[in-house]
Amino acid sequence: SSGINAEWPLRPGGMRKRNILSRRVTLKSEAPCGDILLDEALRHVKETDPPETCQSWIELLSGETWNPLKLRYQIRNVRERIAKNLVEKGVLTTEKQNFVVFDMTTHPLLDQSQKQMVIKKIQDTLLSRWVNNPQRIDKRALALVYLAHASEVLEHAFTSLSDEDYDLAMKRVRELLDLDPDVEAAKEGADELMWAVVASFFK
Repeated sequence: SSGINAEWPLRPGGMRKRNILSRRVTLKSEAPCGDILLDEALRHVKETDPPETCQSWIELLSGETWNPLKLRYQIRNVRERIAKNLVEKGVLTTEKQNFVVFDMTTHPLLDQSQKQMVIKKIQDTLLSRWVNNPQRIDKRALALVYLAHASEVLEHAFTSLSDEDYDLAMKRVRELLDLDPDVEAAKEGADELMWAVVASFFK
């Protein structure tokens, strides 16, 4: 998110900002991130005129949608490329699973410590390092909590917790989900693009 920022046009005839989902994403810095997929995504954002909304970019860059009018902005084989990258880093491995009529390539987890590190980060964010102000929570950790919930894997991070800690963690997750992204994005120092992503997932 350091390379892109949301554009905030005003409503015609008024001074109120538009709903965060209707705002457009524009490039803030052309400096490369050093990650092939991220740099490819930033290149698409740069070349797009007129700019697209955050929700449109999520659909286009995820590789999970097909729009014949915007094929040039879609990143292909996203899952496979992410999996290959994680295999190269030693986090995943590659196996062939044999089914009745076809073989399928799978990528089982190889480095359990990486998974435990993510789980601990989520637990710490919601428990020992909890701050009752989303603007003061580490942005990467906050984004991780939201994305884990959107992927329906968040509760997997709570299986090792006591009943008391589980209830407390779930209470704080509900507090985060109840936040209004438009309100949070308007606060001083807020990461506007992150809140636009949150709004896109939980609209």
